[in-house]
Amino acid sequence: MKKLFTLYVLIFNYCQSQQVNVNQNRIQANWKKLKEFGVNQSTNGNDRIAFSEFNVEALEYLKNKLIALGLETKIDAAGNLIATKKGKNKSFKPIGFGSHIDAVPNGGHYDGQIGVLAAIECIETMIENDIITSHPLELIIFSNEEGGVFGSRALAGSLTKESLEVITASGLTNSQGIIKLGGDPNNALKIAREPQSLHAFIELHIEQGSILFDEDIEIGIVEGIVGLRWWDVEIKGFSNHAGTTPMNKRKDAMLAAAKFILEVNNIVKSISGTQVGTVGRIKSFPGAPNVIPGKVILSLELRDLNENKLDSIYTLIENQSKHIGNDTDTQFSFTPISATGKAALTDPIIQKIIQNQAHKLKLNTKVMPSGAGHDAQEMTHIAPTGMIFIPSRDGISHSPDEFSSMNDIKNGTQVLLETILVIDKTDF
Repeated sequence: MKKLFTLYVLIFNYCQSQQVNVNQNRIQANWKKLKEFGVNQSTNGNDRIAFSEFNVEALEYLKNKLIALGLETKIDAAGNLIATKKGKNKSFKPIGFGSHIDAVPNGGHYDGQIGVLAAIECIETMIENDIITSHPLELIIFSNEEGGVFGSRALAGSLTKESLEVITASGLTNSQGIIKLGGDPNNALKIAREPQSLHAFIELHIEQGSILFDEDIEIGIVEGIVGLRWWDVEIKGFSNHAGTTPMNKRKDAMLAAAKFILEVNNIVKSISGTQVGTVGRIKSFPGAPNVIPGKVILSLELRDLNENKLDSIYTLIENQSKHIGNDTDTQFSFTPISATGKAALTDPIIQKIIQNQAHKLKLNTKVMPSGAGHDAQEMTHIAPTGMIFIPSRDGISHSPDEFSSMNDIKNGTQVLLETILVIDKTDF
């Protein structure tokens, strides 16, 4: 209670001080420049996939830009670019903020990179207004976010040796890729930071969904990032001639798969909340039009903020698969596969700071979960973490049609700046 009272006093005092404004024209110019590194001339999409030449060139450009601003920069062993602005008190822990610049193949020009450009704009605005925070500031550009939040997992200590050998969209392993960025795979597992080694971490990101856009909300306050679980589901039946096997004697794995997909949808929708479930991949064997499928392998993905709810939904789905198996004379088996991790809740004090700063700017807000994974999810293991969303037009993302207006980007950047300055004066 005392901490919350102190927080409100700090916010009130800060609100009385003169506001410094971010520069929308500069943000737009920086966005256009960064877009050059990887723009697909045919689709206008973004081909700056992790570890590509476009990624290397863009990272070098941003590193030089940050050096020119007077920041100390380094590429750590996992390929993260970290730029530090000194604070007044050397003994204070840094405030971290940033995002990623890698994209999915033929993706958009807003996912991740807006968070990076906003972070740079906050630094530029502070410099031109002679603002020196008490805490040092760390601007972090994470490596290979799209390939499984690789760089932030390294900082959080959740990388494994196997992670280094995963083949990425570039065709390179993570190990080969981070060498291209200037990292060192031999030490990538050794850079994990201790819990509470940062004073706080905050990330600005486009929503990638349509909630803010549909509801005409200007700022999303992320309450947490959903847990994500994946399974390979194998259904075994019996392959036989499609023309000579009567319908009542078939062990059709594809029929069982169809019923399973419908049940996943029914079960997930039957429970109140924002959880989602998806079957996004399916393959039939032997895959011939005149052969009854004897085996089907499909994917199952579940997401929610509540880990216990994920357990319950999975149990319901697994139990229903047994009934489907009995009805179709098939057998189901579930194999967990790699996922981005458990649900991660953001810090309630930072949520309140974001909300108050947005309202001070006369921007409306909505507290909401993130259905997509982000680097902030891993950073919750290191520090009190917050996340700001801005609207995505029609909820489109990972597509050349991805779009957020410059006004929304400016608003989000202003909220990020104000939030950093209040966090600088907040004791967690």
